[in-house]
Amino acid sequence: QLQFVESGGGLVQPGGSLRLSCAASGFTLDHYAIGWFRQAPGKESEGVSCISSSDGSTYYGDSAKGRFTSSRDNAKNTVYLQMNSLKPEDTAVYYCGKGRGPGCQGGFGSWGQGTQVTVSS
Repeated sequence: QLQFVESGGGLVQPGGSLRLSCAASGFTLDHYAIGWFRQAPGKESEGVSCISSSDGSTYYGDSAKGRFTSSRDNAKNTVYLQMNSLKPEDTAVYYCGKGRGPGCQGGFGSWGQGTQVTVSS
């Protein structure tokens, strides 16, 4: 059964860092692009990043550029999102999604439950 388990969220002060993990089971992660998304209360879901499996290319949403870094450890079947210089507006539930193929342009079809990130002093 295909499943994602996100972890690493929590409460952090502005300017702090967190590293989120997305552990996959039921499929081989290195065959697919994996995206990170977030949804804040009352707002639409937003794409944060994507890492392809074909060549490891990474893509970031405007809010993440320069602060967040996505990486993958295929041996652990896990994708990470390192988030630095966090801002209160980064507060949201973060979740990962499985691409429909190895590239980030093919869309996403399966989602995890998410992990809460709260940035507050």
